[in-house]
Amino acid sequence: MTATQAALAVVLREERVLLVRRANPPDAGLWGYPGGKVEPGETVEQAAVRELHEETGVRAEAGAVLVTLEARGEGFHYALHAVACRYLSGKPCAADDVTDADWVPFPDVQAGVRPMSRDVGRVLEMALKWLG
Repeated sequence: MTATQAALAVVLREERVLLVRRANPPDAGLWGYPGGKVEPGETVEQAAVRELHEETGVRAEAGAVLVTLEARGEGFHYALHAVACRYLSGKPCAADDVTDADWVPFPDVQAGVRPMSRDVGRVLEMALKWLG
């Protein structure tokens, strides 16, 4: 099965990271980065910024691709490109296919205070190094 290309927007602001709670499988109910499928003709960076705005109303500028993660399961295979993004504007408001959106303090992510998708903490560490 060929991997479906998807982008994740990793947005940091004032010692917090923007996370969303997924409404749909495979990670329904878990907190992770806003994101979704890359549309035909779209770059990974464009997809990250678009999905971020669709899911949260927040606007950001895409930076570097931090890492590409694989997510596999029954009937799906995603290549998830985590894109570091610079916050521009907007207050998070859940929309599209998420049930909640929130700025989560870095220590809460590292401590796993909320139920999170795999690698959220690891990607946060990469984003912090990128900001360096």
